[in-house]
Amino acid sequence: MGSMESSGERSLGFTEIETTAESLRRSDIFHVVKEVLGFILYMHQQIPVVLQHLEQEFDSLKEEFKQLVCYSSSIILHNQASFHRKTNMRKNEVKSSIKKLEKLMGSLSTLFSALQEAIDASPGIQGVTFLLGGSLARPHYVYEIFFSRFRINSDSAKNNIKSKVAEVISRKVVRGLISSGAGSLSFPGPTKLILLIKCTRAFSLPLHFLPKRDFRYNKKVLPIKLHIKCKIEDQAMSNSHYNPEENKSSLSADIDVNDMIW
Repeated sequence: MGSMESSGERSLGFTEIETTAESLRRSDIFHVVKEVLGFILYMHQQIPVVLQHLEQEFDSLKEEFKQLVCYSSSIILHNQASFHRKTNMRKNEVKSSIKKLEKLMGSLSTLFSALQEAIDASPGIQGVTFLLGGSLARPHYVYEIFFSRFRINSDSAKNNIKSKVAEVISRKVVRGLISSGAGSLSFPGPTKLILLIKCTRAFSLPLHFLPKRDFRYNKKVLPIKLHIKCKIEDQAMSNSHYNPEENKSSLSADIDVNDMIW
């Protein structure tokens, strides 16, 4: 992993992240983006704990509530009034905790479902942009991740099993964000999160998404950029038998930039 200045555009940092993987599953892309999204939300104080712990806590609370409901019914049948009161007190506490997290977790679940749909529906993902702020044109913080020359395997983004490749890339991306100063400047209080995916015009889910031919945000905002590269990119340059035309359909970076939408 190395750092370099982005050419042509001003940014807080442009970090290259190299991986030995030659291909990515759609689920790998989803898990990497989800990991970054959770990290950004936590670093900017939009969620109380890291995303993984938040999901575990919410699932545990829901499971405990189900058990308490069953236990409460059993106590009533055995006419144990004192235990029934204690169980009801705990049940109300758990219910209150669930209610506090319900809106947040519902919003995250909707976002992740939309992200999975987008990844599955697109023939190629070139990049993802995260914006935090009041509006699309005037965000406070911008994070951009680019995927370069990965073969995209045809599994589904809805695969919940996180592969070793996704784990390794996620760790490298988070380290890259930290070294670039992600979250070093922040402010308390809720703000909007906007997620944009750069893909081809072949992507078509009009009922769920609003495609944009061109997208620009305020030039005063300096983005943090990460470029995820696979080893095939460097190998291809030195391989005399490599024919880019033969691989054009399967490599994520070989898509015509003029054919891209957000």
